[in-house]
Amino acid sequence: MSLEKEAPALVVFTSPMGEKAARIHLFTKIHGLLRGVTYGVSHPSNRVLWQLGNLVKTRIRQRREGGVPIFSGEVLEIYAICLFDLPLALDLVQSICALINTTLLEHEACPFLFDQTVYVLTTLCDLGKRRVSKGEASIGFLNDQGVSLYLRWELLLLETLGFGLDFSGCAVTGKQEELAYVSPRTGRAVSKSGAGIWRDRLLPLPAFLLTEAEKGDPLLWLEGFRLTGYFLQRHVYDQYHRPIPVIRHRLIERIKALVR
Repeated sequence: MSLEKEAPALVVFTSPMGEKAARIHLFTKIHGLLRGVTYGVSHPSNRVLWQLGNLVKTRIRQRREGGVPIFSGEVLEIYAICLFDLPLALDLVQSICALINTTLLEHEACPFLFDQTVYVLTTLCDLGKRRVSKGEASIGFLNDQGVSLYLRWELLLLETLGFGLDFSGCAVTGKQEELAYVSPRTGRAVSKSGAGIWRDRLLPLPAFLLTEAEKGDPLLWLEGFRLTGYFLQRHVYDQYHRPIPVIRHRLIERIKALVR
């Protein structure tokens, strides 16, 4: 008996299967991560449909319970078009897709993460449009807003996976002032005064992650990537015996180039 359902979904992975089919992984609000196939990808109307990062109104069909999902659908949003000539912003989108695809369990709903991911992609697209209307000078503005937004998204991903970091107060003194480090063992913040002789063993906590009013700069972004990357590797990717996706490393290299 055929089973059918419909849901908005983000395309987080696509890989061709011959000339007319493709493997597709989708992140949906209600059904979580879904892995399936689609057919007719060579048709002109489908060439854009399954691009990475697209928001798609997806029809999901299974020939039987537990069968491989077969996807069809129509485009709701094509975020990459707004960012096609902005390599750093495109890498942000691709890194989001890769992390979702390699960390979430199938069929496990994460509605808040889905909503926030759509918000981040929509914001990046809006910033890309703003850059087009206001000229090259706003590329720096897009980077400032986009990278800080992305790193806060990685913190949310860690929280969704059950490994959220705690910046509510110093793990040693309990005070909220001068938080500057994170314990690599507990994920809790530590203040400058509370760090003591353990300072060199702690991870730096860039100040812009403590308030949305601050956007940081490339040096602080690199500290942010080191922080979230440490916990992603330790708690997620090491458990699967695999490395963090290459696209995230490429993203870091782009940011390093902004420092030079």
